[in-house]
Amino acid sequence: MLGSVKHPLNTADFSSFLLQAQASKAKVIGLANAGGDTTNAIKQAAEFGIVAGGQKLASLLLFITDVHSLGLKTAHGLTLTESFYWDLNDKTREWSKRFQKLSPKGDMPTMTVAGVYASLIHYFKALEALGGNPHDGAKVVAKMKEIPTDDPLFGKGSIEPNGRTIHPAYLFEVKQPSESKGSWDYYKLVATIPASEAFTPLDKSTCPLLKK
Repeated sequence: MLGSVKHPLNTADFSSFLLQAQASKAKVIGLANAGGDTTNAIKQAAEFGIVAGGQKLASLLLFITDVHSLGLKTAHGLTLTESFYWDLNDKTREWSKRFQKLSPKGDMPTMTVAGVYASLIHYFKALEALGGNPHDGAKVVAKMKEIPTDDPLFGKGSIEPNGRTIHPAYLFEVKQPSESKGSWDYYKLVATIPASEAFTPLDKSTCPLLKK
């Protein structure tokens, strides 16, 4: 770590912060913000030629819809982690294309959208195992933790005692415009992070649920 700098929320001008990061000569500039602050920082970093100058940007939280909004000309070279990408395999592609047809703007699903779908699939499996009775929430949750997760979007995993779902995560790099084969073809896979490494181990978790 060569340094860090904090910016106000919803700031319109990231110039001083980005120039400090650029001057540090750090190989990677991490963006520990979210939403409009992240996309605006990426836009302004492109204007300053930060990526063109050899430094990389890494976003701690970014969605494929953000990349779509930014465009590959601005976002190329950016690294980020996601737990889902529509173009990972045949199953994710099939489900995502069905989702896209129903999306008002024709968007591909984000990892949060996919997460909601997968969690509901698992919830319904737990209900079925309990005979379809949703009224005892504690029993439903216990059954959800007991049954291994297995869905077409995240694959096989499990729910830990603290309620966290464990599954692989992925390190992606945003493609150059010339590398993209079409709309929403934005990521190239750099590494797959095993579930055991992608989430905080139970022995290091501070969740109060583990103390009960």
